[in-house]
Amino acid sequence: MSAAIILAAGLGTRMRSALPKAMHPVAGRPMINHLVSACEQVFD
Repeated sequence: MSAAIILAAGLGTRMRSALPKAMHPVAGRPMINHLVSACEQVFD
């Protein structure tokens, strides 16, 4: 059995945004979604 722990934190205050950092869009999707997609390819 394998597992992944994703640590995503940050309020985005230095980015002057109401969104948390992990929710900022990169290439049209929130950053956290890119990470979860990468983990899904490796872990069940």
